[in-house]
Amino acid sequence: MTPTAPIRVLFVCMGNICRSPTAHGVMRAKVQAAGLAHRIEVDSAGTHAYHVGEPPDERTQAHARRRGYDISDLRARALVAEDFERFDRVLVMDGANLARAAALCPPARRPRLDRLLAHAPALRTPDVPDPYYGGSEGFETVLDLVEAACDALLANIQRELDS
Repeated sequence: MTPTAPIRVLFVCMGNICRSPTAHGVMRAKVQAAGLAHRIEVDSAGTHAYHVGEPPDERTQAHARRRGYDISDLRARALVAEDFERFDRVLVMDGANLARAAALCPPARRPRLDRLLAHAPALRTPDVPDPYYGGSEGFETVLDLVEAACDALLANIQRELDS
């Protein structure tokens, strides 16, 4: 990575309609608020191609919107092996998606792959739970976890950019 190249972050969940677009939207907003949109690029993908081309789940959008995040422009896409070349960090939401992503990841790029919540160990949970089959509280939990992890991730990236 050259000093002028942006740091690229990819968030990954199963279908790319709930957790990873939430993380995408939260991190995008935090990056913009920090004035770092020219230095940090954010995207999201899914380990399964169930929803390619679809917008985030309506419930996901509604809960995000209530907290000030507009994710209506995002569209689901599938994770591909080339993502491990393009992105500096590939951050998954849970163990199942970590395993599926690892199967696509070239061995030399494994250091780029991790769980999102590894950036927020104080939360004491490794996984962002899938809210798809639950109620409203699941979407709020996702936002709580993602906001905390994105704050920590952004702080880590800012330290990297400053060094």
